[in-house]
Amino acid sequence: MAQMWGGRFRKETDARVRALQDSMPFDIRLWPYEIQVSRAHVQGLRKIGVLTPEEEAKLLAGLEEVQRILAQGEVNWEGVEDVHTLVEQLLVEQVGEVGKKLHTGRSRNDLVVTDLRLYLREEIRRLQEKLRKLRRVLRELAEQHCETLMPGFTHLQPAQPVTLAHHLLAYHEMFLRDEGRLDDCYRRTNVLPLGAGALAGSTLALDRDYLAELLGFDGVAENSMDAVSDRDFVLELAAAAVLIALHLSRLAEELILWSTPYFGFVELDDAFTTGSSMMPQKKNPDVAELSRAKAARLIGNFTALAALVKALPLTYNKDLQEDKPLLFDSLDNLQLLLEVFPPMLATMEVKRERMAAAAEQGFLTATDLAEYLVGKGWPFREAHRVVGEVVLYCLEHGKRLEDLSLEELRRFAPQVEPDVLEAIRLETSLRRRALRGGPAPATVRNRVAELKKRDQNLLK
Repeated sequence: MAQMWGGRFRKETDARVRALQDSMPFDIRLWPYEIQVSRAHVQGLRKIGVLTPEEEAKLLAGLEEVQRILAQGEVNWEGVEDVHTLVEQLLVEQVGEVGKKLHTGRSRNDLVVTDLRLYLREEIRRLQEKLRKLRRVLRELAEQHCETLMPGFTHLQPAQPVTLAHHLLAYHEMFLRDEGRLDDCYRRTNVLPLGAGALAGSTLALDRDYLAELLGFDGVAENSMDAVSDRDFVLELAAAAVLIALHLSRLAEELILWSTPYFGFVELDDAFTTGSSMMPQKKNPDVAELSRAKAARLIGNFTALAALVKALPLTYNKDLQEDKPLLFDSLDNLQLLLEVFPPMLATMEVKRERMAAAAEQGFLTATDLAEYLVGKGWPFREAHRVVGEVVLYCLEHGKRLEDLSLEELRRFAPQVEPDVLEAIRLETSLRRRALRGGPAPATVRNRVAELKKRDQNLLK
């Protein structure tokens, strides 16, 4: 097929150059948006008198046929430079010479970025829907495990008692923030570049507000040079995707640890694990491991995108063609992860007894004992030192804090009363951590109810 720009050239493009700049393998996914934009552009040209009503009708009917042809997936695009060229040439095949009027007042520069914005609007909403499903599973699990005691960790060492519900809701909060970031991305993505032309607009009186209305954009890009060269929205979405992937990777790492026999907190369902070709006993958390790897991949894509636009002069440069493979790869892989996580979490078996037993190790109520002494008037730093000595005593005698008698505790702090034995119980510690945002079962149940109500309101 002939190039759209061949008039100025005497020679054919070298085949090696064509191979280098071939964007069809990844551009092709934009064809539905190319047709959508072309329909709006045809109506816009008719509105300002560039096209007659008859020409408008013929072009719109032709675009309908092109859509049908492309939907069948049997188009041979060998030798076609990009998806814009493909749609236009297919249109000319359907309607003849009038099809050559389609590109009036527009450039591939403003066209590709308009297509991309339309595509990303849908991708953002798909990501948000999948995040909502993931959050729902986390919320439902939390509702079941408000009383499931487990150790909370710092430095991967036992620290203080929490519940599985509280732990899972920490990830729910992360994914809730991710959803909000995507809303921000959507707002800045939903701006119309069409009409910016190659970089300086057009001498034709294109009604860009009308085009924005037809295509469902909230506004119009106010600077034509920025409109065609802006890829902030691509970087912003790629960065948001990285954060989602990082949150999934953190959760995946914990599932990997928890499913080892050394933790034994959970067992992942057979459908979301794999075996070994050599060791018949193995049950490997491959989904969770691949999640960590996918996060690394998305980080790499974002870094490449940032490097791509670094020091890029205004306006359009061919470098920008390379944004799509990176972004598409990130979104495709993230969509896969968000598909698999909800059922993997929903089907895992939680080992409550093993979690509770782990919470009995590591002196999780040591801080409670220190705060008990603070309640008796001790300075916290002194209470901290004395409780450290109590822990050392326990280690030397093979005891837990809960195993100590009142007499043993009074050797270190004569002021303690019999109620100290209740204060250092795990269940008491948990119940008393009722500050907003804390792990007390009642507090967590309230948060679950708030989140459920929030999501119900979103559906109204």
